[in-house]
Amino acid sequence: MDAYQHHGKQCVPETWTTLLQAARERVPQVSGPHRQLSTFLNIALDKADDRYDYRSYLALPLLPIPDPERDTERADRLLARRDRLHLLLLSDLIAFEIHALDTTKAPLPQLRPDPLLVRKRLRHATRSAAPALRRLSFDLHAVGDPVTLARRLIAMTSIDRSSDERLTMRTTMLPVSTVHDEYLFIRVLQTFELTFGLLAVDLTAVTTAVAEARLPAAGTRLTLAATLLRETAPLWSLLATMQPRAFHTFRTHTDGASAIQSRAYKLVESLCRAPSHQRLDSAAYLSVPDVRARLIDGQLSVDNALDIIRADHHVLAEMPVLADGLRHFAAAVHQWRRTHYSLAIRMLGTDQPGTGDTPGTPYLLHGRDQPVFSHSSKASGREEGTM
Repeated sequence: MDAYQHHGKQCVPETWTTLLQAARERVPQVSGPHRQLSTFLNIALDKADDRYDYRSYLALPLLPIPDPERDTERADRLLARRDRLHLLLLSDLIAFEIHALDTTKAPLPQLRPDPLLVRKRLRHATRSAAPALRRLSFDLHAVGDPVTLARRLIAMTSIDRSSDERLTMRTTMLPVSTVHDEYLFIRVLQTFELTFGLLAVDLTAVTTAVAEARLPAAGTRLTLAATLLRETAPLWSLLATMQPRAFHTFRTHTDGASAIQSRAYKLVESLCRAPSHQRLDSAAYLSVPDVRARLIDGQLSVDNALDIIRADHHVLAEMPVLADGLRHFAAAVHQWRRTHYSLAIRMLGTDQPGTGDTPGTPYLLHGRDQPVFSHSSKASGREEGTM
């Protein structure tokens, strides 16, 4: 890991990758005690193998991202697990920023931001951590100097960190460059993926509840999911502290990895409303073949479930909890999309392709105001949050 962060994955010497390839040949490619090492080696060698993509760039297979096919625990326990990992990711980022303030020997030294920008970054990072801290009964007393507050957060969240958690944080930071701000970029994207993974679990539960005519339960869970998505707003402010010059410098090495390949986001989108045949056959879903296969196999969406029980506008009008849940979640998604688009415009401009020559900002503009649910507009005559 020291070598990868010293050189950047793009420039790791061949002597290292040759040794890692030889090690991988000796590791059984099976589940069990060797799975984590095998997974790590595949991620570390993705560029050497010509398998580099969004998931390997963010080391997502090494992170316990919630998944509707696997996670069937109670909603409160899943939220607690998400909050724990959310705090681990953010506190690791904060620790990196503070380490770079304290010493010139910190990794990723290229284009290091000035102390004033780091203070702003730390303030947004602690804001992003605040809701999870409250739910996990941590009392941060979020007042005063941002650096002091950030140091307190690190001390608070590192007390009971397990060896597995420390290993996860250590092995999931494989930047392609030595640009300081890439650390921020990777950790924030990992945190978004974590939240969308949990939202996919929530929407699967909502679909089941609607299909079973448990409409108040479905509405309540949708509203809670909307709250969780709105809580990610400070992450956009945090990401906006990334220096454009830094982003364009490390972005030259990320061809092949694009957020269009985000499995968690596509699961959330498709669990709300099944995509059209045209979109299903576009780069959006061809980039996530397992999600596309689920849809072809008949994955049920919230919209599908509402159609099955014939939930027209009369039913929704008589069930305000569900109608409100649909509106709140749709509004939260639209706000997330608009903020994503605005930041992308700032970093890329209006007509620049995305990473790896994907459609980029024009793609985001096209999808920004697409309906989240067809049924949410039936409850009030419009879909809250659209422009």
